Amino acid sequence: QVQLVESGGGLVQTGGSLRLSCLASGRTFSSYAMGWFRQAPGKEREFVAAISWSGAATYYANSVKGRFTISRDNAKNTVYLQMNSLKPEDTAVYYCAADRELIVVAGARLSDMDYWGKGTLVTVSS
Repeated sequence: QVQLVESGGGLVQTGGSLRLSCLASGRTFSSYAMGWFRQAPGKEREFVAAISWSGAATYYANSVKGRFTISRDNAKNTVYLQMNSLKPEDTAVYYCAADRELIVVAGARLSDMDYWGKGTLVTVSS
């Protein structure tokens, strides 16, 4: 069993930065591919970024490529999402997700995901 707890959300102005963290419980964190997803009001949950268990491979949605960076520290059981040049359209609840299969995370197979966090709200003001 893996529990995921996100933190780092908040209110930021357009052009600002935030770093989200996702702390995972359990001893097998390094066995999981990790990802970040987001859901804006009235919209479906969408893929943001994914990272392989080793950190060697990363994937991004086109809408965040070049602005967001996903990383992980397996010694700390933590995955991060550094968000720069934030835009109002980035406003959403951001969720951390974990699955043993990278294709599930990077392929945004939401219904197949092993674990989800409860989310953290990011609000970007214009």
